[in-house]
Amino acid sequence: MTTIANSRVWITGASSGIGEALSYELARRGARLVLSARKESSLEAVRARCERPGTHDVVPLDLADQGSIGVAAERTLGAGAVDVLVHNGGISQRSLAKDTTLDVDRRIMETNYFGTVGLTKAVLPSFLRRGAGHFVVVSSLVGKIGSPYRSTYAASKHALHGFFDSLRAEVAPSGVRVSLVCPGFVATNVSRNALTGDGSAQGTMDDATAGGISAERCASAIARVIETNRSEALIGGKEVAAVYAKRFVPSLFEKLLLRARVR
Repeated sequence: MTTIANSRVWITGASSGIGEALSYELARRGARLVLSARKESSLEAVRARCERPGTHDVVPLDLADQGSIGVAAERTLGAGAVDVLVHNGGISQRSLAKDTTLDVDRRIMETNYFGTVGLTKAVLPSFLRRGAGHFVVVSSLVGKIGSPYRSTYAASKHALHGFFDSLRAEVAPSGVRVSLVCPGFVATNVSRNALTGDGSAQGTMDDATAGGISAERCASAIARVIETNRSEALIGGKEVAAVYAKRFVPSLFEKLLLRARVR
């Protein structure tokens, strides 16, 4: 079991959605937080709403900019050891593959995959020196299955699973832990901010997203993953069954996916 109280937890994508809800949840449980996202003003607002705001740090970070990652890591680690790094930052997609420019594909991969891997490699040496540390990767159910309108988003999440499953095996003897968290539909602004084929934000709420579990429920589940050191967790409603359908009855899964309302 991991004790969250008094642990220093770095959360990316902390300015809204799951990251914001997780910030409040972990602060309530006694963690000392490092809050990161691109907008410093939004992070300051989240910090002010956390319990014991004076114990938390705000460190702006752009996952699409490797230079920003280096600066943020140096600043954060220079202020003290990180016990848990929650990789929650990223961007979603709502466009058909045929309508999505390669520049948009690259932007999604740069943020979701290379940004996460870059930050991991910046923090990993400090974990290995201490023989302790926990990477918690907020992936998605589409890290396990594909879904229409999310081709590159799904690809980025599948890539994270490959990387972090491999990393878990590599670092297990050192005491460093890796957890993959796979939410389904969560009622946040993720669909409003999702990129369309030309790189513009969709700007509207998907019906499926609006009907998802609350960010607070998702945050509570992630906190339990941190405490119990689970290697992987699926979080959501009935959509979680799709992972098992693909594994055990793939032909049925393919038929269901054709009829699914994923927007």
